[in-house]
Amino acid sequence: MRKGQAKKRELLPDPKYKDQLVTRFVNSLMKDGKKNLAYSIFYSAIDSIAEKTEEEGLAVWKKALNNVIPSVEVKRRRVGGSTFQIPIEVRPGRKVALGVKWLITCARKRGEKTMIEKLVNETIAASKGEGNAIKKKNDIHKMAEANRAFSHFRIK
Repeated sequence: MRKGQAKKRELLPDPKYKDQLVTRFVNSLMKDGKKNLAYSIFYSAIDSIAEKTEEEGLAVWKKALNNVIPSVEVKRRRVGGSTFQIPIEVRPGRKVALGVKWLITCARKRGEKTMIEKLVNETIAASKGEGNAIKKKNDIHKMAEANRAFSHFRIK
């Protein structure tokens, strides 16, 4: 017999900015359990962003993350032997998770030498409304718009 859903754990805020969103981002950035390395990469990136843009680094990063966060996505639904992609609203928790994931994966795919440089350039591009993470969001939105006709198949 199945048990109830696991409870959401409350994240501790990060040591420097006292922000839970930063901790969430760093947890996604972390590889092989190396959290101190992930924190140092993130903080160095924020400092570099502040130098390059001459604005507050954390504010630019939050603006970039808000630009990347999607509002709709498509889910596959099988109806009568054929599969439709149905546009649905994204839950608030999933919105942030998708935005964080896209920002990090697009930064990792960039051509710069270090992860700090990759993260800095992707974040600055996303804050301006450019970059691969923004392109990913726009593709998802276009797909949802194109399949709007199937929204009546929405899962209740």
